[in-house]
Amino acid sequence: MLIGSFQILNITQYAISAYLNCSNLHMAVLALDLGGTKLATAIFTNEGEKIYSNTVTLNKKSGGEVGQLITEEVVQCLRFAEEKSILVRSLGICVPGIAHAETGHVWAPNISGWENYPLRKELETVLAGKNIAAHIDSDRSCYILGERWKGNAQGCDNAIFLSVGTGIGAGILVNGKPLRGANDIGGAIGWMALDKPYDEKYISCGCFEYNASGEGIVKVAKEFIGMEKQQASALSTVADLSAKHIIEAYHQQDEIAVRVIDNAIGYWGMAAANLVSLFNPEKIIFGGGVFGPALQFLPEIYEESKKWAQPISINKVEFTGPALGADAGIYGAGYLALNNE
Repeated sequence: MLIGSFQILNITQYAISAYLNCSNLHMAVLALDLGGTKLATAIFTNEGEKIYSNTVTLNKKSGGEVGQLITEEVVQCLRFAEEKSILVRSLGICVPGIAHAETGHVWAPNISGWENYPLRKELETVLAGKNIAAHIDSDRSCYILGERWKGNAQGCDNAIFLSVGTGIGAGILVNGKPLRGANDIGGAIGWMALDKPYDEKYISCGCFEYNASGEGIVKVAKEFIGMEKQQASALSTVADLSAKHIIEAYHQQDEIAVRVIDNAIGYWGMAAANLVSLFNPEKIIFGGGVFGPALQFLPEIYEESKKWAQPISINKVEFTGPALGADAGIYGAGYLALNNE
């Protein structure tokens, strides 16, 4: 079904009817998940049932164009809620970067013109007079909040979402609260120093991210191919080489792929060990685009972590994958709204 120029992907009419029939207040929260290429929206009941959702692409929009798309989607969601007699009482939005709690500004490196974007002010233009507060947080914080609400961190007060995709970040839950740090930059673990000596190639992304992110795995593979020109590798002929190609070649016992993945497992294991020793979490959830296909390596990552981590903590933590997959951000934004109304 089309509304305006956008497609509603999932409206469960049965869920809406059941919710309205059993609830006298019909209260809900509005959630948004902004990525580098798309924007997802959803309305959740207090119990976490999704009664509306929509996804639109950014189509290479930048700066204020992205802000306008967000406000248009908010207006559309609120119109739907009004038609269904649903009272939206709070809004949460997950952003791909740094959300500054004090100012409401956002730094999102994958969106041009969002070096210091006044997102909260933009949202307040369409929320004025509606008694709906807007709450913004980073994608890594929202991932762990989503998994805590409806995923594999349910019941946990201390858990970590280790997100490995194009880059690397961690949503860190400490005593039931996401750790944001003094400047809202907590969890930028791609800059973990896990090797020496320092190399200038780490300037743009950090040591850990260079070696073990999706882009990093490809960089390392190309380095190994360049150093071992005499060694045959199927990877040297792959156009648009990706982490997925390298993992597939690993299972074919391609020597370069085996070296790259073993290298990544070492870094994932060391990083997880440091997180275990620092935060003593109940669970570490490995997610993002690389985990995915790299979830098969969790036993090896755990064994590597055991070499480095505090021995009592490592024997009490569980390494697992996400339950919500790509929906962790939208559920996290809903949980953010629900708990900050």
